Amino acid sequence: MRTVLVVLFDDVQSLDVTGPMEVFAGAEIARPGSYRIRTASVDGAPVRASSGLTLVPDHALADVPAPHTLIVPGGTGTRLPDPRLTGWLRVHGPHCERLVSVCTGAVLLAEAGLLDGLRATTHWAYCDQLARDHPAIEVDPDPIYVRDGRVATSAGVTCGIDLALALVEEDLSREVALEIARHLVVFLRRPGNQAQFSAQLAAQTARREPLREVQQWITEHPAGDLSVEALAARAGFSPRHFARAFRAETGTTPGRHVDRVRLEHARRLLEDTADGVEEVSRASGYGTPEAMRRAFVKALDTPPAEYRRRFRPSLTN
Repeated sequence: MRTVLVVLFDDVQSLDVTGPMEVFAGAEIARPGSYRIRTASVDGAPVRASSGLTLVPDHALADVPAPHTLIVPGGTGTRLPDPRLTGWLRVHGPHCERLVSVCTGAVLLAEAGLLDGLRATTHWAYCDQLARDHPAIEVDPDPIYVRDGRVATSAGVTCGIDLALALVEEDLSREVALEIARHLVVFLRRPGNQAQFSAQLAAQTARREPLREVQQWITEHPAGDLSVEALAARAGFSPRHFARAFRAETGTTPGRHVDRVRLEHARRLLEDTADGVEEVSRASGYGTPEAMRRAFVKALDTPPAEYRRRFRPSLTN
C-alpha cells in the first residue's frame, strides 16, 4: 500500500488539495489496498483555505514519517511560506518515493531546495518569478505538468487532477485511471506536455474588430484557406500590415495561431469522434495524415493514432 500525504497550510488552494485526493481515493475504491491517504499541517491544527473552507488535518507533520507520495498544494499561503513547513520538506522530502506539487506548491519545494537542477513548472502566472528566484531550476512555463525523475510538478489547480491520474496509471493501470476520470466526469486525461492554454486563451483577443473577426473565423474554419493573404483580405488589410497588426494585438503570429487552432481541433476530433485519421487531417486543415502526424509529433511528441489510443476513454468501454 502506498501512503499519500497532502500537506496543509493556511490560505492553501482547496482544489489543489481535494482534486488529487479524490483521484487517489477513487483508485482506492477501485483497487482496495492501493493507497492510504492522509493530510497533515505543521502543528496538526485546522487550516483555513483561501476560499474560506476549513480543512482539518489527520496529523501534525512531526508525527508522520516520510510517505511514498508527498503532495504539496499551492495557494496564496505560498507567498510567505512558514519556515517550519519548508524546513520539514527539506528534511523529509528527499526520503519520499515521489514528490508532487500542484500549482504554486512548486514554490515550497523550491524554497526547500528540492527542485534545484531539475525541470519543473507551476501556474503560468508565477513561472517567471520561480525562475528568477531560483535560477538553479529549469522552469518550463508551457506544460500542464512535468516529470523529472521522482519529482512531478503541475500547473494551476485542475492540472493536479491530470497529474494524479497519470500517477495512478503508473501505479495501477490505464484502465483504473480512465475509470476514475469517467467517475469524476473529467472528460480527458490530458498528457503532461499539453499547453496550459488552449489556442484561444494563449492568444490575446485583438482590440480591432476586423482582427477579432478573423480570430473567430480561424477557430470556426480550421480547414479553410488560412494563409496570411486570405486572412488579410478578410480583414481588409494588406498581407504585410495584417501580419504586423495581428502579432502586435494578439502576441503571436498568424501562422503560429493557425497551427495551434488546427492542432487543438484535430485533438478534439480524435478524442470525441470515431473519424479516421485521414478524415480528421482534412477536417483540421492539414490536408494529409502525414502533415498531421508531423504536427502532432512536433507539438505533443506522439503521433495521432497513439494520441487517440491513450486519450480517448470511450475506446475502453
